Amino acid sequence: MAAPSIEDGVAPSVARRRRLPAAVILGGTILIAMILAALMANWLAPYPFDQLHVRDRLTGPSLAYWAGTDEYGRDVLSRTMFGSRLSLFLGFAATLIALLLGVPIGLVAGYYRGLVDELLMRALDVVMSFPSLLFVMLILAITPPGLMKTALVIGILFAPPVARVTRSVTLDLMTGEFIVAARARGERAPYILLREILPNAWPAIVVEGSLRVAFAILLGAVLSFLGFGVQPPAADWGLMISTSRDFVDVAPWMAITPGLAMSLTVIAVSLLGDGLREHLDPKFRSTR
Repeated sequence: MAAPSIEDGVAPSVARRRRLPAAVILGGTILIAMILAALMANWLAPYPFDQLHVRDRLTGPSLAYWAGTDEYGRDVLSRTMFGSRLSLFLGFAATLIALLLGVPIGLVAGYYRGLVDELLMRALDVVMSFPSLLFVMLILAITPPGLMKTALVIGILFAPPVARVTRSVTLDLMTGEFIVAARARGERAPYILLREILPNAWPAIVVEGSLRVAFAILLGAVLSFLGFGVQPPAADWGLMISTSRDFVDVAPWMAITPGLAMSLTVIAVSLLGDGLREHLDPKFRSTR
């Protein structure tokens, strides 16, 4: 019997492994477009986000104002594009803080187990016992508001779920033969954690981080809507929706445009996270 050729066996399997799911392509394309629009808002936006057109207050969509104007005559489309900077920055900054805090805790808890694991997990349970929205509102209510402060508080709030995911993956990897071999070579804990476990745990961490971006954007919008986030006259999606409440009957476009932008971004990040899980997680891929 002739041996299977590369074209018949290996090449198709490699192609299947490397083919990105449609969710990754679609979500990544939308997210990249949103990021580029935020970065290039100075050139793409029709007007500065704070420019007033008093004579055109509450004007509906037109050739001059594609998404209409607000109660001060400011262009809604321009404010939405500039507001994407704050919302996206908050989402990525809070997620980065959560990863920097949660990943080391999860690695240490999963590696040492025993008393160390118990103490760390109980401390995380205390943080997770607080309702997320009330926890963030309490911190921001007693201190002056600020974008970085909001990102820091949300990052601390999201660190326990990231740590739990990292711990779970670490516990699973600790039973692998490569860990036994590393210990037999006399490798120390830092080497095993950083060179053996972390490179194999990053797919699950990346997926969890991508989902946390969406949660952070939504939570930041809720805080701005309630008055605990970005303050006027800054352009922020949640703040724009909040200020449009009094004009929803006469100018619904004030809430529709930022609401669509926020929904599209969250959907894109969610698609990207689900697609990455399908592409990177061998267990999930095998069940599919």
